[in-house]
Amino acid sequence: MSNKKINSFEELAKIQFQNLAPDPDPLPKSTKTFQKQTLEAHFSNKGRGGKTVTLIKGFEGDVSELKALAKELKNEFRVGGTVKNGDILIQGNFRDQIISFLQSQGHSVKRVGG
Repeated sequence: MSNKKINSFEELAKIQFQNLAPDPDPLPKSTKTFQKQTLEAHFSNKGRGGKTVTLIKGFEGDVSELKALAKELKNEFRVGGTVKNGDILIQGNFRDQIISFLQSQGHSVKRVGG
């Protein structure tokens, strides 16, 4: 292939790419299975400048599993969050949706507070 500058889509369409096999699974789904947990879902805005967060407490296990669960929740609800002191903090009031999601995965979740 020459180093000629491409000025149109027609020229781009004429390029023949070689040795490029498509990915068999471009976005692999998470196959991580978690040990079934008894969790608590809290709602809080104290100490956060009035910002609302959903807290998931009571996870027992490895920190990497806790982080993986937090990442899965953040991806599922398209929100930010973090893991602090063994708790998962999810930005926003998603308590009911998170309870449903975790119960669908087999966890036992208790709704705590208002």
